[in-house]
Amino acid sequence: MLAVLTGAFGFYAAYTGVLPVPGQNGSHAKGAKTLPVIAFVPVDPVVVSLGHGGSDRHLRFRAQLEVNQPYEAEVAALLPRIVDVLNGYLRAVDAASLDEPTALIRTRAQLLRRIQMVTGEGRVRDLLVAEFVVN
Repeated sequence: MLAVLTGAFGFYAAYTGVLPVPGQNGSHAKGAKTLPVIAFVPVDPVVVSLGHGGSDRHLRFRAQLEVNQPYEAEVAALLPRIVDVLNGYLRAVDAASLDEPTALIRTRAQLLRRIQMVTGEGRVRDLLVAEFVVN
């Protein structure tokens, strides 16, 4: 009896639009937000040597910055400073820590915060990592 009532309620909820059905344009689509106006600014690839002395390990890093479109030109003009921040941080990272599973997440967060400090508040929304290769 409980199964029949649950099924009937589910049908009623989907039929009246209370419960959205995937793949159908119902009442839930009316509240969809428009995407923010953004732009992507490519950052020149960075290659840094890891370790001290004769180590021949390298990190190749390539990314794009997700920026609020009104600030695209300003952020692009600051790319030399941004690359400098990337180089400075990545050169200081311990090579052994890059072998950890969370290395990319941690490094991305640290770099994003530094880039936001260089560009100013509200300009850079995110750092999209396109390449993070340690060899």
